[in-house]
Amino acid sequence: MIIRHVKTQLIRQRSTFSALLDASFKSGAVLKSLSTNIYENLALEDWIQEHVDLESRSLLLLWRNMPAAVIGRHQNPWQECHLGLMREKGIPLARRRSGGGAVYHDLGNINMTFFTSKKQYDRQRNMRTVTSALKDLRPGLDVRATERFDMLLNEQFKISGSAAKLGRTAAYHHCTLLCAADRSLLSGVLRSPCQGIKSNATPSVPSPVKNLTDEDPTLDCEIIMDAVANRYIRDSGLNGPLILIDPTDELCHPGIHRLTRELQTWNWVFGKTPKFTIDTCFDIPHEAVRPKVMLNMEVKYGIIEKCRIEVPSDWLPLHMCEEFSTLLVGSRFCPSDIAALFVAVSRANPQTCDLQAKLNLLCTKLTNVM
Repeated sequence: MIIRHVKTQLIRQRSTFSALLDASFKSGAVLKSLSTNIYENLALEDWIQEHVDLESRSLLLLWRNMPAAVIGRHQNPWQECHLGLMREKGIPLARRRSGGGAVYHDLGNINMTFFTSKKQYDRQRNMRTVTSALKDLRPGLDVRATERFDMLLNEQFKISGSAAKLGRTAAYHHCTLLCAADRSLLSGVLRSPCQGIKSNATPSVPSPVKNLTDEDPTLDCEIIMDAVANRYIRDSGLNGPLILIDPTDELCHPGIHRLTRELQTWNWVFGKTPKFTIDTCFDIPHEAVRPKVMLNMEVKYGIIEKCRIEVPSDWLPLHMCEEFSTLLVGSRFCPSDIAALFVAVSRANPQTCDLQAKLNLLCTKLTNVM
């Protein structure tokens, strides 16, 4: 019979967190983050892997986030996410250091990170821990792990995705678990409107999803996290409380603020995107006509390397399209940079009201692509 609530302990140590583990939790522990910030929790994962001795110790970290989209290290955010919707909703984008596909996080999504030495790394064992915990709670639940280390409910609905990072001596495997996530926002955020992108970036594999609460409304995130913690403690032979951990505490985790800042930079989130091309066209509604714009770009590390914009010459002079195409080269592939460039050029070269209106429309459509 599983204990529903795990004993918790908030430790405010004077030494670093790794020193505390060495002194009191030599065989392992279950941790629970006090943060719901995606960048802080991703930084905590990397800090643990870098600073904690995992040669003879295993750890489980439980964490949740406020709404966020997270892509794998080798993914293209313009292919994976609806960035315009995310800007509208104020939903941040993060790139994790592990591989895998794009996922949506909110407080209805549980995240679990299993830390071990590289030699003890075993995704199958970790997935068994989660499925066993769910069976402990509700024996009638039809849940199973797949060969891709996803987890299915009723053999068809994906409730968990999986990714990993293997270092020289240490490794971590993390997975999600859909408990009560906003599925409408999930599907909207993970559906890119961009057309014509060609890239060698790792693509996500779309799957039908379902929340565990859709199957059993009596479940909630806290109940499930307690069950996973208890199962992990039992399977690992641990004897200790669930430790509450604050990833914003620089004294306990020296250097973690730097890791958090790095994960938020444009150069990491967007600039690490593998080289891609975009070849697309779109209409611009303007009075009684809808001129078609042809756009061709090459983007490397998030920087536009080549650009060609074609608009009917009777709508916008050819030399203006060529000028803007040239000016865009070297700019970041992002709305703010493109909009600022258009404003600067317009101020330096005042146009008639009609031409200025057309340029504004063209700028808006270009930034919508980004």
